[in-house]
Amino acid sequence: MNKNLSRVFAVVCALVIVVLAVAPVMAQSEMKEKPPMYTYVGDWAIPRAQWGEMEKANAADQPTYEKAFSGGTIVGYGNDVTIVHQGDGQTHDEWWSAMSMAGLLNVLEQFYKSGSSTTPVLATATKHWDGIYVSRYYNWKPGSWKGIYTRVATYKLKPDAPNDAVETLSKNLFVPFFEKQLADGAIYEYEIDTQAIHTENPAMFSVVYLTPNAEGLDKVNGALQALMKANPLGGPAFGSMVDFSAHRDELARTNATYK
Repeated sequence: MNKNLSRVFAVVCALVIVVLAVAPVMAQSEMKEKPPMYTYVGDWAIPRAQWGEMEKANAADQPTYEKAFSGGTIVGYGNDVTIVHQGDGQTHDEWWSAMSMAGLLNVLEQFYKSGSSTTPVLATATKHWDGIYVSRYYNWKPGSWKGIYTRVATYKLKPDAPNDAVETLSKNLFVPFFEKQLADGAIYEYEIDTQAIHTENPAMFSVVYLTPNAEGLDKVNGALQALMKANPLGGPAFGSMVDFSAHRDELARTNATYK
């Protein structure tokens, strides 16, 4: 997100938490968590001269994904090319999602056995790391798309934040907002992720959504701006829960398939 959009999220979150202080308990329980969805993400920093070879490697992985997808082992899969690059960040990733850790790791084993994880283009990577995430708040439209956009906003909770901070924000802010964007066609998928295997700070969480085109990014931004304008109370609550100095954003071009 740009700085203005990030600030909008912060103000809206603050508003929601202030409202929660006086809202009936029944209203807070309307948005329920779903069964855990696990996502494996493999990130690489690939030299620019090898980007074409990375596209070929992604295409070669499709039969493994399609078999796992049609058999019900995974519910979604895809790959990303980073648009806004960082000096020490990734350029490419591949990912897949399953409703169990077993389903996630069974696909990973298939890649190990096929030799896909040791292809020549991956050997050129200057950096590589993996992550396994879990989400209990998510939704999507079934389909397969190429050249869409993925937005990721990552936050870090403060040490004294409530234990249910991510749950509270998800139920009362993220889910209602993104369900509306999903219904309006501005996004294809969203999820609120925490790490299932803590290779990073356990206080981190990420808000992820996929838009069909660049206009979708503007629609989400505009909807946030409108929400803030309609509810101008704001307040310091979000800032009291989140260490905003640790906030980071990602923007990627994505190919994705969801059941």
